Amino acid sequence: MSNLQSKELLQNISALLENARKKVVVAVNHTMVLTYFEIGRMIVEDEQNGENRAEYGKALLKDLSVHLTEKFGKGFSEDNLSNMRNFYISYSDKSISETASRKLIEEKSETLSRISENQISSTPLTNLKISQTLSVNFNLSWSHYLKLMRIKDLNERKFYEIESFKNNWSLRELQRQYDSALYSRLSISKNKEEILQLSQKGQVFEKTKDLIKDPYILEFLGLPEQSSYSENDLESGLIDKLEHFLLELGTGFTFVARQKRITFDEKHFKIDLVFYNRILKCFVLIDLKIGELKHQDIGQMQMYVNFYDRKVKLEDENKTIGIILCQDKSEALVRYTLPEENEQIFASKYLTVLPSKEDFIKILEAEDGKFS
Repeated sequence: MSNLQSKELLQNISALLENARKKVVVAVNHTMVLTYFEIGRMIVEDEQNGENRAEYGKALLKDLSVHLTEKFGKGFSEDNLSNMRNFYISYSDKSISETASRKLIEEKSETLSRISENQISSTPLTNLKISQTLSVNFNLSWSHYLKLMRIKDLNERKFYEIESFKNNWSLRELQRQYDSALYSRLSISKNKEEILQLSQKGQVFEKTKDLIKDPYILEFLGLPEQSSYSENDLESGLIDKLEHFLLELGTGFTFVARQKRITFDEKHFKIDLVFYNRILKCFVLIDLKIGELKHQDIGQMQMYVNFYDRKVKLEDENKTIGIILCQDKSEALVRYTLPEENEQIFASKYLTVLPSKEDFIKILEAEDGKFS
């Protein structure tokens, strides 16, 4: 066997083992969450039989914590048992089959059924009898659900749960999207039915406006709030933190080019950033502006979009979208510069510092006022 063949064989076996290991981890995590849900159910039902429920509940958790910790080790503090109890209360009425994401969940959960019970039962918790829990599907980690349980608005919680699953968000990514008020930003300009759809399907791309956020939150760049940086600094930062920027842009975006040069009549122009959205099947051009947006900036983006529509996009692709990211903009200037039925060019503010909760409310209320 040659060195090349040996190397390929090693790579293939390594890939197979890594894939199997990941599936086992997913299966174990899945079983752990189901088990915690069942423990929560048992605690709640036992509490309901106590005469003084509040006092009985406290004593019950304390007693359980001592005995379970002694038998199974860490993970059964009073606080964690209380979390399991709250987990059951929060999700006891949940039925994934009633949501529009059922098909997606079934597809991603299919691999779990291929892993034998022997692989999963190596964890001590799975020896517990799980009854009703098997009719409930949970597809995120326990850490995800600890975060989700703290979201009081049920529709908002469902939205973040669906998006976390669809996009394989880590806990850190979920926290970042929640801190940047993604649900609230997407809810702006939507009617009640469309907002409800967010909680049932997550973010759905059906028209060009579904791609747009206002504002975009670029706190991951670490740039100062003031304009003491150049457009080149902003662009370089976005490229250096491309994974974070793609997360902020949303689902289906792929990076195409930076400083993409286009030429006609012996004149050269450069588009700051070019992306492609695989869901809407269209190019997305992004221009970065420091300071206040000018009508010339909108005209320039219109030129870029027209060029791509006429010279670059294929016949089966949709019209190009242009997004101008700016620090400040006049809504009137944007409204009167663009055609009334505009569906291709958008101007959005960007923030390089994550606002406080109070400031965020003011920003979102101001944005929402434009559509009321």
